[in-house]
Amino acid sequence: MRSKFSKTWKASKQPRKQRKYLANAPNHLKRKLMGTMLDKPLKTKHGFRNIEVRKGDEVKVMRGKFKGKQGKVGTVEVGRTRIAIDGIQRTKKGGDKINVWFHPSNVKIIVLNLDDARRLKGAKNAVESDGKAKEEKKETKKVEKQAIKTKPKQGANKNDIPKKK
Repeated sequence: MRSKFSKTWKASKQPRKQRKYLANAPNHLKRKLMGTMLDKPLKTKHGFRNIEVRKGDEVKVMRGKFKGKQGKVGTVEVGRTRIAIDGIQRTKKGGDKINVWFHPSNVKIIVLNLDDARRLKGAKNAVESDGKAKEEKKETKKVEKQAIKTKPKQGANKNDIPKKK
């Protein structure tokens, strides 16, 4: 992994290379790293486990000092892979209040912001196509098994030829 960001790099056991890959990734790939798990009712309703977090989603903090707190996502920084939640702030020594930043993997989406109609469209298509693909695979396996059973023998195998004495 010589260059700043390698498109062909697959994986490494070395944490320094993993960090380098994530830190130097372009924003269109970092956007995919902003995925957050969905709450159980949302999982069953929409049919997928996680989705990219957006401004306006209501989330619950699952890890850290603020575990259990809920709020709306106020800011999303794709470049630094972090989000700020409205209502969760900490006080500095001087008395100023500042936002607390969270990594998307440490929160869970409770309510999705569905202002954008296209947001769930891709996920639904993926779920539907997976279901269709599974059904098609089952059908093709059945047809292949039937074809093997009814397939006539082509030519003689060496085992079929009677041995001379």
